[in-house]
Amino acid sequence: MSEPTQTLYIPKLYEWMNANQMRKWHWSKRSKLNRLWRHDAHRIARSEQLRPLQRAHILIEVHKTTNARYDPGNLHPTAKAIVDGLIDYGLLPDDDALHLDGPDIRPGEKECRPGFTITITPLEAT
Repeated sequence: MSEPTQTLYIPKLYEWMNANQMRKWHWSKRSKLNRLWRHDAHRIARSEQLRPLQRAHILIEVHKTTNARYDPGNLHPTAKAIVDGLIDYGLLPDDDALHLDGPDIRPGEKECRPGFTITITPLEAT
């Protein structure tokens, strides 16, 4: 019997880490935002009591408050911090290719509150 898919929502409490803008930021701002997103992902995973897995696919849907066009791939630095927080929690042994397929970053539905829906689909161990 296979493990069920797990889902959690991480609200946007901090500035998005956008790959296009981060190049211009001071290292301390990048570091602080990375730490905040990573910590929140860990905290929310713990509160949702996610089940640890050996291997999984992670889909990250970005929810914004407008229908304006954007490139979800530019939010990869934020997604990476979130995945690192899930690894810190113990969701997977590591975020290498042996344990993690993804993250796939996709535009999600327009929401009244911006954030990320994280869908974790268990995969067979290789």
